[in-house]
Amino acid sequence: MDLNKENMRKIRELIVFTIVILIALWKFTLVMDFVRFIFNIIFPFLLGGAIAFILNVPMSFLESKIFGNPRIEGKPAQKFARPCSLTLTILGVIGIIALVMFVVIPQLGTTFMGLGKTIQDFTPVAMAWVEELFHNNQEIMELLEGINMDWDKLLEGLTAFFKNGAGSVLDTTMSAAKSIISSVTTFFIAFVFSCYILLQKEKLHVQVKKIFYAYLPKKIVEKILDICSLTYRTFASFLAGQCVEALILGLMFLVTMWILRLPYALLVGVLIAFTALIPIFGAFIGCVVGAFLILMVNPVKAITFVAMFLVLQQVEGNLIYPRVVGNSVGLPSIWVLAAVSIGGSLMGVVGMLVFIPLVSVVYILFRGDVYKRLEKKGIELE
Repeated sequence: MDLNKENMRKIRELIVFTIVILIALWKFTLVMDFVRFIFNIIFPFLLGGAIAFILNVPMSFLESKIFGNPRIEGKPAQKFARPCSLTLTILGVIGIIALVMFVVIPQLGTTFMGLGKTIQDFTPVAMAWVEELFHNNQEIMELLEGINMDWDKLLEGLTAFFKNGAGSVLDTTMSAAKSIISSVTTFFIAFVFSCYILLQKEKLHVQVKKIFYAYLPKKIVEKILDICSLTYRTFASFLAGQCVEALILGLMFLVTMWILRLPYALLVGVLIAFTALIPIFGAFIGCVVGAFLILMVNPVKAITFVAMFLVLQQVEGNLIYPRVVGNSVGLPSIWVLAAVSIGGSLMGVVGMLVFIPLVSVVYILFRGDVYKRLEKKGIELE
């Protein structure tokens, strides 16, 4: 190998890279602590970027539909187009959350109050049944009489438990308060940062492109920008498809429950539409809550609801979801199911939401590369 300046530079870079890898492996714990420290610092900004990405989809829609009309275009309209669209988007999100909270939470509170009354009425009956059972069963009575309880030790144990428990409760309360304050502060910083991103997204886009072109080759920058554009379109389409699918599923439950004369039709429909934003498996959360609510009214109708849910879930999981969400991200149905399963196994609910568009991007890039290689080789396959 010719040891010219270019090759010497590559050798130095390889040596430095090798040394860095060896140090990282040698001090792996220290490196991970440093990574966690850096992540905690930048997490509010990452969260702000995620919030901005989600809010940008409805904001761009409102901006194009309301302020994109040529009759109102001009400096005054364009000056207030972005702030007004962002404000309407935030109010819409808050309105949806408030609607769910005001519809679902009060009904849940009423149901739990009724459940408490039901348990209170059932307790004397249960106690009388237990006393009668024990009275007629001499073996159980002898077993209970044979149990020796040291009440002094029991009282001492309870006293020590409450003494230690008071400190534990205080520590837990303080930790919870600190965690809540930290979470609220993090969300506030992230929300403000997301608003800045949305209000100045074109300017930030130009600045990022300048940095890329300044430090990377032009061909690589164009490839990166193409992938970023594809990723944005895919994630935006996925969010839109997921919302449409949740709305369809909620309406299906609302109409079916109304036809079957099941209670809480509107409540359960709204709840399932909200929880169905979690891909494929989210509706099961709504099913559990809905079955519990109906059970408090009529156990037979609760069984009917569960059977209805299983039927509608099969229709949604095998027909509606793969077609609506799968078509919106350009991903075949089988890969939608695979992405949800893998993402849920690795990262839980967040993995379900992220892996579908992520797998779609990888699928589109891989498919394009396969077709390009086949075209170079002159191979045509049906």
